[in-house]
Amino acid sequence: MFDIIRDNWQLLLLGQYPNGPIGGLVLTLLLSIAGLILAFPASILLALARISPWRVFRIPATIIVYMVRGVPLVMLIFWSYFLVPLLVGHSVSGVTTLLCTLVIYEAAYISEVVRAGIEALPRGQTEAARALGLSYVQTMTKVILPQALYNMIPSIVSQFVSTIKETSLGYVISVQELTYSANQVNTNLLTRPFEVFLILALTYFTVCFCLTQLAHALERRVTRQRTRSTASTRSYANDSVLQSQ
Repeated sequence: MFDIIRDNWQLLLLGQYPNGPIGGLVLTLLLSIAGLILAFPASILLALARISPWRVFRIPATIIVYMVRGVPLVMLIFWSYFLVPLLVGHSVSGVTTLLCTLVIYEAAYISEVVRAGIEALPRGQTEAARALGLSYVQTMTKVILPQALYNMIPSIVSQFVSTIKETSLGYVISVQELTYSANQVNTNLLTRPFEVFLILALTYFTVCFCLTQLAHALERRVTRQRTRSTASTRSYANDSVLQSQ
């Protein structure tokens, strides 16, 4: 197994680069990062629409989220593969197709994370902001969202882990990510599929395990920060009561 890694590490890491397009593990990570970054603004809009008091926003957003979350990712990939060229008027690469699919798919999933983060905050904060004269939009952008997004950092990292694994489905449209590169190695060797795909599995496990541990560390830090803030607020309130007496 070590000789396979020694002879093919560059293909698994970078794909055909520099003699061809970049691929392998680097392309997997780039697609995952780009998919999350591009999906994040759409996920916030979907989440705000889902909790909006106006039905004209809430109902369409709910339909979009349930439809995307209820369809297998591989089906969305095939739809994008045939639909995106029709929309732009020319053929597009598999990487572009997969990236478009990931943006749509992750926007629906992250929107639920954002919505949960917003609804987890005490309702009194919204009421206090509105009592101070802030509009609904100002309340969300200046008071609620900053707190919710900070609390959601561990969940976002966990979603990044899921996205890394989901990019492996790009293999069906010949995106040269890590799984595709591993299959190229297997095709070259022919007689050692178990070792090749064991290397693939261990690579995914190592990357995802490290990111999962990072998510746990971030979650502990957020919890400590939230506990410290709560204790500080209570202490301030108690001091104010004592002074008033």
